[in-house]
Amino acid sequence: MKKAIFGLGAIAVVVATSAAAKDEQAMASDDVIAAQRAALAAATDGKGYGPQSPRDISTAAGNNTRVFSEAPAATAMSLCDIHFHENAEHKGGEFTTYAGNGDGHGYGTGFKYDGTLSAAELAPIDRVIGASEHGDLVPGDTIEVHFVHSTAQASLGNSLGTCLSEAIGNPQLRVETVVAVLVSEGGADFNQMAKIEQINGLNQVPNLPDTLGTPVVYEGSTTGPGYNEKGSPFQVTWSVRPQVAKVNIGSLGDWLEDNPFDEDHAHGVRNLVLNPDLLSAID
Repeated sequence: MKKAIFGLGAIAVVVATSAAAKDEQAMASDDVIAAQRAALAAATDGKGYGPQSPRDISTAAGNNTRVFSEAPAATAMSLCDIHFHENAEHKGGEFTTYAGNGDGHGYGTGFKYDGTLSAAELAPIDRVIGASEHGDLVPGDTIEVHFVHSTAQASLGNSLGTCLSEAIGNPQLRVETVVAVLVSEGGADFNQMAKIEQINGLNQVPNLPDTLGTPVVYEGSTTGPGYNEKGSPFQVTWSVRPQVAKVNIGSLGDWLEDNPFDEDHAHGVRNLVLNPDLLSAID
C-alpha cells in the first residue's frame, strides 16, 4: 500500500527507459539489503508488531501470533484507493523472477512476470507512460495493483488517509491485489478493470479479475519502501491473485492522466519480508 510519497501524451521524440536499461541500472549491494533486514528485525523485536507484508505467498509458515480478524469480503467494504507498484511486491504464482536489489530505496527491485511475451506485445510505443524521477513504464514491465478497501465510510483519494475515518478509529482494511504485465498489443483495458461504481451505497470495482486463480488470503500490513527498516502498525487482510493479467500499457497511461486518486506513476517496493517472526501463518 502507498505512502505519502505520492501523463504524458505522444511526443515527437520519445525518451523511454527500456527494460534492458532498467536492468543495467546500478543496484544496491546485498550488504545494503541485509542491513535493512537487520534494522527491521531490531526495530520490531519484542515491540508487539503484527504480521508484515509483502511476503512469498507460496510459503504458509509464519510465527507471528498477533491476532486480528480477517476483513469482510470486498463487496461488503468501500473502495478507498487504487495505486500500483513497479514490479510485484509479493512473490509467488507467476511472479517469482527477482528483479534485483534495486537502488536500495524500493525502485528497481521486486518480482517480475515469469512468462514470455510476443514481439508484438513487447513492441515499443510512441508515448512515455508514468514518468517520474525513477524512470517510466514500458511494455514488458510488471506492476502490482492494490485495490484498497475499508470498513469505514471512506472517500476516494490519494493516500491511506482516505481509507480512515474520524468516526471509526480502527477500520478493517483489505487489499485486493492484481499483478499484471504491461503489453503494447492486446491486453485488458485498465480503465475498465479499475472502473468504480456505487453498489449498495459502497464504492466498488466490479470488474476485478476473477480468472487469475484462487487468491491467497492472509493477514499482513501496509507496504512500501518506507517500511524497509521499521514495522508497519496497520493491520491489513491481503487477497493476492497468483496468476498474472496482461494489461494494455496505453490504457494504463490513460488512467494515470485521469483518475480520482491523483496517481501519475508507479510506487516503490518494500523488501520481501522473510523474518518468520513477522509473518502470519496462512491457513
